[in-house]
Amino acid sequence: MAEHRSMQRAALLDAARSLLSEGGTEALTFPALAERTGLARSSVYEYFRSRAAVVEELCEVDFPVWAAEVEAAMALAGTPESKVEAYVRQQLGLVGDRRHRAVVAISASELDAGAREKIRAAHGGLVAMIVEALRDIGHEQPRMAAMLLQGIVDAAVRRIEIGAAEDPAVITDAAVAMALRGVQG
Repeated sequence: MAEHRSMQRAALLDAARSLLSEGGTEALTFPALAERTGLARSSVYEYFRSRAAVVEELCEVDFPVWAAEVEAAMALAGTPESKVEAYVRQQLGLVGDRRHRAVVAISASELDAGAREKIRAAHGGLVAMIVEALRDIGHEQPRMAAMLLQGIVDAAVRRIEIGAAEDPAVITDAAVAMALRGVQG
């Protein structure tokens, strides 16, 4: 029974990812989740009490996987500068991933305070990964520099997401150059 519930919950989360990546937060409804999973609408409520609960669980499940991928890319880098580059490239490389599109849709939605706090904490963990590399590069305020670096990544993500005229690889290269050399390009 527990295994069945776990499989149903995973199916609901997978359906939620698809709905969010295809149609944003407006598409994430319990009737749509029920339709995608073949469950009765009332059954969806047995797993999640609200859309916010679905969103919170998606963040709890997907953000650590995403962060682990960024961390693994950074671990392969040999220098602090290459760690910064890996941090930027790996995040931007995930833009097309369904999990990422779901997280972006989630971030744009109106969530309760608990869900927002979980997203903030997850982002804080991501930013914390790069602080040591920035300290090793010589930043006097590496935590602040990490927050600003994440701002560059977030802006590049938005640029890629809107389907800007530039190729995503060009946007990624520009974000890396900005991260490593500032406006000097």
